[in-house]
Amino acid sequence: MPRREKSRYNESQFDTETELDARRYDIDLRSDTVTRPSPGMRAAMAEAEVGDDVYGDDPTVNRLQASAAERFGFESALFFASGTQSNLAALMSHCGRGDEYLVGLEAHTYSYEGGGAAVLGSIQPQPLENEPDGGIAIERIAKAIKPQDIHFAPTRLLALENTIGGRVLTPAYQRQATEFAHSRGLRTHLDGARIFNAIVKLEIDERAAVAGFDSVSVCLSKGLGAPAGSVLLGSRDLITHARRWRKALGGGMRQAGVLAAAGLYALEHHVRRLSEDHANAGFLADGLRALGLHAEPTQTNILYVDIPAGRVEGLKSHLEARGILATVARRTLLVTHLDVPRPKIETVLQAFRDFPRWD
Repeated sequence: MPRREKSRYNESQFDTETELDARRYDIDLRSDTVTRPSPGMRAAMAEAEVGDDVYGDDPTVNRLQASAAERFGFESALFFASGTQSNLAALMSHCGRGDEYLVGLEAHTYSYEGGGAAVLGSIQPQPLENEPDGGIAIERIAKAIKPQDIHFAPTRLLALENTIGGRVLTPAYQRQATEFAHSRGLRTHLDGARIFNAIVKLEIDERAAVAGFDSVSVCLSKGLGAPAGSVLLGSRDLITHARRWRKALGGGMRQAGVLAAAGLYALEHHVRRLSEDHANAGFLADGLRALGLHAEPTQTNILYVDIPAGRVEGLKSHLEARGILATVARRTLLVTHLDVPRPKIETVLQAFRDFPRWD
């Protein structure tokens, strides 16, 4: 896979139109966060038994936490409203004020979560260039670890992400990275927002996918389709600290079982079907290549395709006129998910075919 451009930021990449009515569009490829709860998920939410989760009294939340901890092989788990909040609480539980964590330049905890680690956690990020496969070279990690010197912020944590930009980190790489980090006295955190995509792609189980990490954040509201929620996994001691930080971050919820029920339903019904999203992304990529466009190889459900500069605005309007939302830019992002089955992917391809010539 070719090396990605160092500058990945473009304002046209992000939808800032606050008055956009997504209900007018039949197909939404902006992200796998746009999925809506299925009828079965809505029924599970409506029937959920609830209690006050701040007191630890919500039985559905407790069941979700216990189930997730058991699946991934951790002592404990904690339900959060969002992945951003879950990741931040993990960073604050691992690091103290003035500490440093090592993180990829492309990682969400560094680039897309509002600078929370620095702003709210007083934790200094040390961003490192990602390799073309999404990992961070061990040699680069080694050079970034600071010596014990009063001039430097103490390096405490290595944070990785899987998948990252749709690319899958292998268990072999994760094992190498976490073993090295531990040998240098660092803790390890995995932003597993799309870890189930990696699990399905690699055909491995949950425990193998997160081996070596001291904490993992698992999102339920992306490819799994829940309306909200992430689960942080770790030791009992770490989760005790994270619970305190969740409260400080405004994340204590009361009758949260209605959301936890959606997460449980997603874990029980929506994991294995992720392979359909992966296949649809590959099908879409092949169809766009047939039109002469450069579409990057897909591993999971995220596709990037290059659009000629002079065609970006026209393509965006053309797709919207066909009821299709997408993050159209020079490097266009297309994300497949459970609300975009194969017939809708074929509709998208036809819309691209009907657009005026690309040359």
